[in-house]
Amino acid sequence: MLVGQETEISIIHDGHVTSAEGFYAGGVHCGLRRKKLDFGWLFSSVPAAAAAVYTKNSFQAAPLKVTKDSISKEHKLQALVINSANANACTGETGMVNALNMRKQAADAMGLGEHLVGVSSTGLIGVQLPMDKIEKGMMSINPAAVDPEAFEQAILTTDTKTKHTAVEILIDGKPIIIGGAAKGSGMIHPNMATMLAYMTTDADVEADALQHLLSRATDKTYNMITVDGDSSTNDTVVALANGKKGNHPLSPSHPEWEKFSEAFRLVSEILAKKIAGDGEGATKLIEVMVKGAATSDSAGKIAKAVISSNLVKTAVYGADPNWGRVVCAVGYSEEPVEPDSVDVFLGDIQVVENGLPSEFSEQEGISYLDQQEISVVVDLKQGDGKATAWGCDLTYEYVKINASYRT
Repeated sequence: MLVGQETEISIIHDGHVTSAEGFYAGGVHCGLRRKKLDFGWLFSSVPAAAAAVYTKNSFQAAPLKVTKDSISKEHKLQALVINSANANACTGETGMVNALNMRKQAADAMGLGEHLVGVSSTGLIGVQLPMDKIEKGMMSINPAAVDPEAFEQAILTTDTKTKHTAVEILIDGKPIIIGGAAKGSGMIHPNMATMLAYMTTDADVEADALQHLLSRATDKTYNMITVDGDSSTNDTVVALANGKKGNHPLSPSHPEWEKFSEAFRLVSEILAKKIAGDGEGATKLIEVMVKGAATSDSAGKIAKAVISSNLVKTAVYGADPNWGRVVCAVGYSEEPVEPDSVDVFLGDIQVVENGLPSEFSEQEGISYLDQQEISVVVDLKQGDGKATAWGCDLTYEYVKINASYRT
């Protein structure tokens, strides 16, 4: 795959979070779920520069706070432990004690200092962790395990599939790998969502630069997806760079920083799109691209307004080329728009020209919306700002899943 004019980024076939040198992962069933894997770990052979972004929900879960505390010590992590089925959110002092105990037990199991361990949980809110089962998972940790699929299965909740990718680029003449794994299916409307993502690289990256890079990539990828308009309590993206390839430390002053940045953004985008496409009950991935906006920030807000519209999402589900729902969402985005200049396309089919309906075949529109991947393009013709957002259709199955989530 070629990105830009000179930057060659190779997507690794079946790449995983352990594709980068020095990273290990595994997962087991410890009893939090009936049969499925529910406890996973990610381990680096050496302490890695660490960066993270978190949900902006005021009810931040205890594991998130523990991970934030660990990273604040030295801006490094060497391991993460994650459980599914139970979010350990809205669980008060007991929940915090349990999250701290998870960190301590994992550190003891892997022979690490506690400040080098991060903790994540995902699942049901408001229920205390059954620590006896968590301890069972801790006893199964094998830092040398190379089973990324088990790790990816262990972190899922209502997801229907695992989400992983990896890419390779040359930095300082050395083959650098960036890999990642994620989970997320419902309560997706970043900043951020009920999603967890873990990114790994064997590049040497300065911690401050890694944090800046992750924050910037998140704004363009993870924060540009939506499933249902709900933001959760546990959302975390963690990036680890262990420097095993021995390149010159990467920062904005490095001559190949932009090359690395683009590869990092690409991994983030691939994972984000996999989350959006696996939305609860979803049958279609929707991409909304807004161009010609006054600014890129404005374009981003308009794209999120369109992708978040339940009427747009249901129209796509029903294969109804109802472009009125798109322009309606553009209009209520509260961003500057000149209605008489707006064009809208469904794929290659122009449905609106200069704010007025275009002549198009209704059947062609229906046939296009029957596909599994849908593109909506909005051209405002006001400037150079552009942005892309991703989401999914809204189906009967989504209601069924969430109407009985606890029962």
